[in-house]
Amino acid sequence: MRLSSLLISGLTFVAAAALSLVVAGFAVTGIEAGSETAVRRALDKVGYTWAEVTADGLRVILNGTAPDEATRFGVISLVGGVVDAARVIDEMQITPSEGIAPPRFSAEILRNDSGISIIGLIPRVTDRETVITRLNTIAGADQVADLLETANYTAPRGWMAAMDYALDALSLLPRSKISVEAEEVSITAISDSVDAKEQIEKRLTRMAPAGLRLSLDIAAPRPVITPFTLRYSLDDAGGRFDACSAESELSRDRILRAATKAGFDGKADCVIGMGVPSPNWARAAELGIASLSELGGGSVTLANADMTLVAAEGTAPALFDHVVGELESALPQVFALHAVLPEPETEDGNGPSEFTATLSPEGQVQLRGRISDEALRQISSSYAQARFGSQNVYSATRVVEDLPADWPVRVLAGLEALSHLQRGAVSVTPDSLSLSGMSHREDAPSEIAKLLSAKLGDAESYELNVTYEAPPEPADKPMSPELCEAELAAVQTVSKITFEPGSATVAAGSRDTLDQIADILARCDGVRLEIQGHTDSQGREEMNQTLSQSRAQSVLNELRGRRLVTSSFTAKGYGESTPIASNDTEDGREANRRIEFRLIRPANDAASETTLDEAATAPEGTSETPSDSEQETSGQ
Repeated sequence: MRLSSLLISGLTFVAAAALSLVVAGFAVTGIEAGSETAVRRALDKVGYTWAEVTADGLRVILNGTAPDEATRFGVISLVGGVVDAARVIDEMQITPSEGIAPPRFSAEILRNDSGISIIGLIPRVTDRETVITRLNTIAGADQVADLLETANYTAPRGWMAAMDYALDALSLLPRSKISVEAEEVSITAISDSVDAKEQIEKRLTRMAPAGLRLSLDIAAPRPVITPFTLRYSLDDAGGRFDACSAESELSRDRILRAATKAGFDGKADCVIGMGVPSPNWARAAELGIASLSELGGGSVTLANADMTLVAAEGTAPALFDHVVGELESALPQVFALHAVLPEPETEDGNGPSEFTATLSPEGQVQLRGRISDEALRQISSSYAQARFGSQNVYSATRVVEDLPADWPVRVLAGLEALSHLQRGAVSVTPDSLSLSGMSHREDAPSEIAKLLSAKLGDAESYELNVTYEAPPEPADKPMSPELCEAELAAVQTVSKITFEPGSATVAAGSRDTLDQIADILARCDGVRLEIQGHTDSQGREEMNQTLSQSRAQSVLNELRGRRLVTSSFTAKGYGESTPIASNDTEDGREANRRIEFRLIRPANDAASETTLDEAATAPEGTSETPSDSEQETSGQ
């Protein structure tokens, strides 16, 4: 009995222990599930969805990759508020740091009469001493303010070329500001004249290395006009401006409206400049033009503050007196009026007192007519030889007494005015000076009017009939960049540039095409050109990119081998990134496999800009040459 009791007690104990273990297992599992669920809900509520939660008994294990240390610490703190912090096991990782981004390198260079200042952040690899030495060479010793800072980072691509170009450009621009960044230079400057502006822009564009984004803003100041001149003539053929000056756009518009009201229907523009003798210049011009219109013919000339009104021969004296009287009363102060009513010419036995000089298209000059004395004959002949060439002057003048005292001045002024023409004639009489002919300069009438107004003085009349003809094109004139681009496109529509299958070697059949392209580029003076390589989408993208770059470079090398100056050319591969047709068809892939020639224009050429960055999005049909078909498995 005792043994049985002991056996029953032992079995009861074992059963109780087993039951306790089962109950404890269920309790632990419940705690694990409850802790994991509570922590997961808390993390999801604040957006930490990247964190992984695992419960192992009483332990709560956190895994996942936190974006930064602060976020990792925030997760630990949040979980520690849900369960006991001692139960939290942190096994989270942190996203590796990409390092400190390099700074943006740039420099600002300012040059004026006081010297040069340079400020900015440049890579330490830049030879700072060389830069400052070059600036001292440009501005002079002790005229450079160096405010540069350096940083020990690798120089970005294109930085050194951009800085070298900026220093070269600075030497040409006494008043300028130049901003330098990697592969980009912006220039703001002031030139001396419109002609100087065009020359500077052309030179800066040619100097720019291939691949450089260039922005130009060159201003031309208003010219100083001396004497400040306006001349308006009216005859049976209508009215015309021989010269027109204005101090502002408003003044110019008033003058042109007055001429239009007086019957002028031609094309004219006033030169806007400095040197106006009075703020009432436009008012004086309006009155003078209106008075000439009332007379019905003649000319009105303003030279600074002097106005000369010359009526047409045959004008009624009463009308002349009436118009002149009203004009004198209305003219603003400062302006002085000289009115001339020509006397009818009379015949006499001695013939007219006249000196003439003619200039032929070949440059031959003949001097004929009357000269006041032997000294003037020698002076006029020598002056003409100096102006037109000693071998081109023939003199057949004759000394006559009793000529006007200002005859020498009028003769020499007439010869100087004639030198502004390509062909023409000048006639000097006691009452007038008449010049007619042709010039290749559109501003020739204005310049001649200024000259004669300054040389002849007040109350002197003269007649101008100067026409403009565009100068003939020189036989060796280089093609414009736009024409060059069009010619390249025309060649490429006829024949393609092809390559050996799967390689960057130009096929033998494309040599003639490259010869034609080289001939065109030889006539494109200093054009900036990007040679682009393009592929279809067959094959791996990296392989297509590499192959397109190699093929563009091969074309550039072929052009160099033909003795072309290629310093302004660059080669760039675009791979499969810029298709011009669908890659789903063979014809489309064939079109996408191509070499293109694109102009690189200054950044401020908004009308027709094609830069390195924009070439990829340029419309189809401008300067492209599809390449020959290659192995489709490589994208070519």
